[in-house]
Amino acid sequence: MGKRDDLIALYAKDLSEKCGVTADMDLLKKVTIGCGPAIYNADASKVSGSDQAELDTVKKNFLIKKLGLEDGAALDEAIAKVIDIYGKSNPSKYRAVFYYLLVKHFSKEAVYSS
Repeated sequence: MGKRDDLIALYAKDLSEKCGVTADMDLLKKVTIGCGPAIYNADASKVSGSDQAELDTVKKNFLIKKLGLEDGAALDEAIAKVIDIYGKSNPSKYRAVFYYLLVKHFSKEAVYSS
C-alpha cells in the first residue's frame, strides 16, 4: 500500500472510531484524492474547528465552489454539525474526513461520481 492508501485507512478508522460512521470507501478515496497534496502536509491536512477563517475557507472553497451549494445559514449549520460529530475537543480533524462528512450531509456524492 502507498502513502495515500495508508491515509485513507487512517481516515476510515477516524470515521468509525471518532464519528461512529462506516465509511463508503469508494467515496472516501475520491474525497481524499480531491484534497490533492494537502493530505501530505501536516497543517493543511487538518481543519481547525476553532479557526473561523479556516471554516470560512472550507465554506467558500469546498461547499460553494466544489459542491456547488448556495451560501447561507445551512452551510454554517452543517459545518457546526460536522464539528459536533467529529468532536469539538478533537484537535485533529482530518480535512478528508471533514469533507467526507459534509458530502454525506448534503447528499452530494454525485459530485465525485465521475
